Amino acid sequence: MPILLHLETSTTVCSVCLSENGKIVYEVVDDKGQNHSELLGVFVQKALQEAKKQHLQLDAVAVSSGPGSYTGLRIGVSMAKGLCYGFSIPLIAINSLKILAQGVVANHSIEHDAILCPMIDARRMEVYTAFFDARLNILKPTWAEVLHADTFETLHDKKVYIFGNGAEKSIGIVQHPNIQFLPHQTPLASSMIVLAEEAFQQQQFEDMAYFEPFYLKEFMTSIPKNKLA
Repeated sequence: MPILLHLETSTTVCSVCLSENGKIVYEVVDDKGQNHSELLGVFVQKALQEAKKQHLQLDAVAVSSGPGSYTGLRIGVSMAKGLCYGFSIPLIAINSLKILAQGVVANHSIEHDAILCPMIDARRMEVYTAFFDARLNILKPTWAEVLHADTFETLHDKKVYIFGNGAEKSIGIVQHPNIQFLPHQTPLASSMIVLAEEAFQQQQFEDMAYFEPFYLKEFMTSIPKNKLA
C-alpha cells in the first residue's frame, strides 16, 4: 500500500495528513479561519519531517480538487504540484464533496439506501452539491443549486443526509421528514485516505501541466443553473 500526503484546503479549514497503508501517520487540522497561506507550508513541513523520521518515502500527493474557495484551492494545488515536481511523484485529485461524504460514511451509521448530499457554500442562496449513495457511488455529479422549498422534492421517498458548510443555508428552507441535517461536517485530509488509495491503485493521476481545480466562481459562470457538471 502507498505512502501518501493529503492536503485539504477547499474551505476555511486547513488540514494535512500523512498516511501509510491506510493508517494515519501524522495529522494536523486548523479550523480557525482562512489561514492557508500561513499554515499549509508549516503543516506540510512537519508532515515531511515525520516521514523522514520514520524513513517513509512518499509515493504520491493527494489534494482536494474543489469545488471550494479560490484562495484555499489555489494554495493547496500549488503546494501539491510543487511537492510532486520536487519528489518526482504523481498527483491525485479528489473531489471536495466526495471527501465530505467519505467523512460522513466513516463516522455515522448510514442506511444502505440513503442519499448523501454534501453541500459547499457559494454566494447568496446558492450551494454546490452532488448526490452519492452509501457506498459513495455518484448518483448525480457536482452541480450548482439555488435553494428553495422544492429543492430535492423528488428524493423525499428516501432518507437524505445534508451536510457541509453550505447545509446551514438549507435549514428552514428545505424541509421534509426524510431529510436529516448533520452539523459540523468539514472536508478533512484524513477523509481522503481511502479515496486517494483507490485512485493510486487504479493509477488515476493528474497531468500536472494542465490540472486546475474548479473554483466556485469559475464553476458558477461555466455551468448553467441546475445542470450537471
